[in-house]
Amino acid sequence: MTVKETAAWLAARDNFLLLTHVRPDGDTIGSAAALCRALRAMGKRACLLRNDGITATYAPYADGLWAEEGYVPETVVSVDIAALSLFIDAAQPYRDRVDLAIDHHSSQEFFAAETCLVSECAACGEIVYAIIRELTPITPEIALPLYVAVSTDCGGFQYANTTADTHRIAAELMALVDVTAVNKALFRTKSFVRLKMESRMVEEMTLHFDNRVVVMSIPLSLRREMQATEADIEELSSLAAMVEGTDCGVTLRELREGVVKISIRTTPAMDAGAICAQLGGGGHRGAAGATVEGTMESAKAAVLQAVAAYMEA
Repeated sequence: MTVKETAAWLAARDNFLLLTHVRPDGDTIGSAAALCRALRAMGKRACLLRNDGITATYAPYADGLWAEEGYVPETVVSVDIAALSLFIDAAQPYRDRVDLAIDHHSSQEFFAAETCLVSECAACGEIVYAIIRELTPITPEIALPLYVAVSTDCGGFQYANTTADTHRIAAELMALVDVTAVNKALFRTKSFVRLKMESRMVEEMTLHFDNRVVVMSIPLSLRREMQATEADIEELSSLAAMVEGTDCGVTLRELREGVVKISIRTTPAMDAGAICAQLGGGGHRGAAGATVEGTMESAKAAVLQAVAAYMEA
């Protein structure tokens, strides 16, 4: 569906439950929170399905929006979720009954009855912004989580997915709310633990393919040693791509014994989505991911094999 069609579809329904993805980031939480507040402003009942994976960084934007126990929705909407594998445990009962998916990932699996997909957008928040403008005025309470969604998914407007529209939307939102504190918290503040983890990741990184590919690792042992929280680990996947001369930054994060999350960030010279597709994952050209079973060593071997296959194609 188009943005206008999606807005009309939402306007005709009520009793919404909004789903966010595993290891929730600013885009999924900010987009869902903004849409929830907009629907409530229209006099509709709307809630977010509680996501226990939310960190202290993004928890404030969902305050007061979680569904109460026993809430039975009429309309289920997923926000910024490209695949069923990204559903949290609490969302599993809704796998076969998602009425609408709002997303910007080209790897969208079309698991919902209806889908509003705009893959050109840097963030799902851009799509939600356009939808809300068709439904109700954007208030400061709606603008703040929308700004979080838009600004975080383009790395503070630094990633290659940032467009002129991204800046225009951010400007409209900034006219409604002071984002100084938000920018400081999201982009210019790091915990001591986070800084120490970055130091270790850089110290132990490896270079491949004439230094075009950098691999960094976050084993469970490092997290336990540092006593790191989820907030300390957020966005560490962007660190590898910051190494000078790198076209592909790979971060391997051991989620639990035998399961590794692969995150890839690339320059325009390489396609992260195409590489991750070989590993059963997906995403965008500049940022993508996959989750594989095995050890950190086997995950590293698999991703390097996928990179080699991509470069030889």
